[in-house]
Amino acid sequence: MTPEEFAARVAAIEGELGKVIVGQEDLVRAVVLGMLAEGHVLLEGVPGLGKTLLLRTLGEALNVEFGRVQFTPDLMPADIVGTNVLSDGGFSFHRGPVFANVVLADEVNRATPKTQSALLEAMQERRVTLGGESHNLPRPFFVMATQNPLEMEGTYPLPEAQLDRFLFKVLVPFPSADDIVQILERTTADITPSVSDISDASELSEMIAMVREVPAASHVLRYAASLVAATHPENQSATPRVKEYVRFGASPRAAQAMVLGGKAMALAEARYNLSGDDVRAVAKLALRHRLVLGYEAAADGVDADSIIDELLAANPAPTVAS
Repeated sequence: MTPEEFAARVAAIEGELGKVIVGQEDLVRAVVLGMLAEGHVLLEGVPGLGKTLLLRTLGEALNVEFGRVQFTPDLMPADIVGTNVLSDGGFSFHRGPVFANVVLADEVNRATPKTQSALLEAMQERRVTLGGESHNLPRPFFVMATQNPLEMEGTYPLPEAQLDRFLFKVLVPFPSADDIVQILERTTADITPSVSDISDASELSEMIAMVREVPAASHVLRYAASLVAATHPENQSATPRVKEYVRFGASPRAAQAMVLGGKAMALAEARYNLSGDDVRAVAKLALRHRLVLGYEAAADGVDADSIIDELLAANPAPTVAS
């Protein structure tokens, strides 16, 4: 597959999603980039913005196995990963919904920490261990999770160590007035947009492998590493807002996320090389959920995105190898 063919396939996938999802091009692109990097994506937004609809439509557009889990406080780990069932021939393993190529974890912060850990272990290891026996998950494998940032009662926020396992965190914006009009036209009439199968597991695996093969110059990798280092308040390159508001900076996984996401971005634009601008394009997606802010940030109304904006302004993309 050439970079041009890769970009055409990405455009086709996004086009199918656009049949159902009105506007939200940046949101769709972020989800697709996370998928092409075979990383897990966390979508955060208030109810009614189409988070679940987007991920369900993605499952319909891809001819792959799709699993959905509606997280509730009484959900048990076995409801996700599966369980051993006693039958006439002894114990047999019954697979849970996590054994799919695309897994939608809806309202992931509603389940208890024990159940969350069962999913997040599968996300990290890409296998499930039960009764001393390991079961590999299918490939490609990625989890798309949603959560509501407003409702606090009956929720269990994901701790920082578990948030770190998500490649990207995507904030779902409120649609414009024009987009709301289109949404009303589609949802209040007897019209159901149909989505065609636009790809399959074999092609997705090929595209994911191609993303990892994109060459990355050492100065671009160093740039990604320097951005992560600058998120730590004790680092000499930390910006004033980082020193004032950040308690703990991002982990090395953030640099991995920026590089992989940047490679997917380059191929989606039919380029077979990673640039510093590609790294910058996915920096917020990779960093916003990995910064642990202090109480001062909440008191002053400072969020992670504004800190990242200052960070990127102070660290322009390299133009030549150093």
